[in-house]
Amino acid sequence: MDRRQFLQSSGAVGTLASGLSAGSDAAPQQRTVQPAESQQAESQRNVGRPVRAVSIAFRPGLPLERIAELVDQEGARGADIVTLPETCRGQDDKSRENLDGPTISAMAALAKKHRTYIACPIDREDGGRRFNSVVLLDRRGNVAFLYDKMYPVWQEECLKTPAVRPGESVAVHSADFGRVGFAICFDVNWAPVWQRLSDLGAELVIWPSAYSAGKSLQARAVNYNYYVLSATWTPDCLIFDIDGDEIAHDSNNRGNGTNITRATLDLDRCIFHQDLNLPDKLDKLLKEKGEDVVREKWLPMEGWFVLKARRPGPSARELARQYGLEELRHYINRSRCEIDKSRGFVFS
Repeated sequence: MDRRQFLQSSGAVGTLASGLSAGSDAAPQQRTVQPAESQQAESQRNVGRPVRAVSIAFRPGLPLERIAELVDQEGARGADIVTLPETCRGQDDKSRENLDGPTISAMAALAKKHRTYIACPIDREDGGRRFNSVVLLDRRGNVAFLYDKMYPVWQEECLKTPAVRPGESVAVHSADFGRVGFAICFDVNWAPVWQRLSDLGAELVIWPSAYSAGKSLQARAVNYNYYVLSATWTPDCLIFDIDGDEIAHDSNNRGNGTNITRATLDLDRCIFHQDLNLPDKLDKLLKEKGEDVVREKWLPMEGWFVLKARRPGPSARELARQYGLEELRHYINRSRCEIDKSRGFVFS
């Protein structure tokens, strides 16, 4: 091996799922992820680096007008990012469209209207080639990022005419709220996709899919320590914390073949291994900055702990850096690199 790239400063994310206030037009069945006490949620709303995420899931065949209506309603309630399920207009002989097609045009107008990011998966046409893609629109309605599914389902997508081509790279986008990455459906089965998202500093990974994946999806959050949020055809939404804990699992919560889940995720929360951090560094941090940061979770079996800010203003991640604590992802990557050096691997 001539070279191994790894993240020098961890982009680990954190998770607190707290409720967002519902507008008067909210459907009564709609689920909002909430903590035990609403007053606590309100006091925590501006703590850390909160991102308001919305998953809209539905079964195939929903007309574009209805999809736009759902996005419009949720955008009006306030959101930083709204995501739709895999190939949200379907994947058949008539579903292919380019970036100037009706779906992206409609979503771009809504992204601009509500000043929100929208992750819109489509059956994408590109110069005669076909991709299963997520198109990320920014708050101005511009295409900010494209992700093409790395592992199309071979007996279905790869045998279509024309065939769905596999994507060529994994990347992460630096949105104004944090670093967001994507994987699609069958991608859940390949760990290198998720490892690469980690190496690139993903803080939130959005997973549009046809199915739920369950423990397979949870394993990626456990192994790579970023938030994972899904939107599926099932229709359901799973949200996993940076330590793999399930934050939410909503399924068909509208009762009509659609599911809408809203959550506020604190991307400033960060996860650490006990090695080299306990007890001295953590004790010193909490003794001197206990009004600003708290050890929110302790996982003795894994040897992990999670830090979060206690009040608006301070950053748990930044304070941890100042006190010399090394985040889990960085520690694992650095250890891997140093161990490979001892095997005789050459780095440039």
